[in-house]
Amino acid sequence: MVDLIKKAIYTGIGFAALTKDKAEELVRELTSQAKLSEQEGKELVDNLLKQSEQARVEFQARVDEAVTNVIGRLNLATKEEVAALKAKVEELSSKHGSGTPG
Repeated sequence: MVDLIKKAIYTGIGFAALTKDKAEELVRELTSQAKLSEQEGKELVDNLLKQSEQARVEFQARVDEAVTNVIGRLNLATKEEVAALKAKVEELSSKHGSGTPG
């Protein structure tokens, strides 16, 4: 019975959006309806929160990867490339500027 309830909850809730308060509220509801013991409820909350955090981490990784791919396709200069160009411009400016009377 508990496994069936867990599966229903896991299917019905977007783990990336699950908050601790929401998980606890859901489990309190199930516990009050005598479908879960208090211990089963606590275990379910812990399990839901762990899976929610894992889903958040996985979602963030996918977003980061997608953003990196888009930036790569845009062919934009990286911070390092801009810094190198800035250093080169400053170097050339100082060389050019030193030959000109000030």
